[in-house]
Amino acid sequence: MMNSTNAAEATLRGLGACCAVGNAVLHAILIPDHLEEKFYIGVLFSVGSAVMIVVAVALVIMKRPFVAWLTGALTSLGMIVGFLLSRTVGLPDGYYEPGWEPPYGPLSLIVEGLFVLAFLTWLGGTATAEAAHGPPYRSNQEPIASGGKGASKR
Repeated sequence: MMNSTNAAEATLRGLGACCAVGNAVLHAILIPDHLEEKFYIGVLFSVGSAVMIVVAVALVIMKRPFVAWLTGALTSLGMIVGFLLSRTVGLPDGYYEPGWEPPYGPLSLIVEGLFVLAFLTWLGGTATAEAAHGPPYRSNQEPIASGGKGASKR
């Protein structure tokens, strides 16, 4: 039987994996056009999509998925920042995109933002669960005597 902590973690991992796959698919659809328009943007979309597929798989199969979560969150944040910069001040080599490119732009921002929120929720739940269960090990050391009356000398 699954306890509530395991159910919550499984739900967050599932949400993270779905967001990662959604992110990868949305960017993969745009790769050909961006390779023609600005090659480096197409390459970044390709790399980002590949990374997010690996993150999705890792969230499903890893026992301790912190690295997968962190990689996905950093990649998502990078994509969000890139999107915002490309529509405000522009990116290197004169890359500037007017508008939000519906439906891809808004959908990408949603799955990227949801991924980051799921990571933060998972991170908070992990810290809370560890605090509730205590440290993962007990110290073999005895408390240090205060040196007062009755303290033993070694």
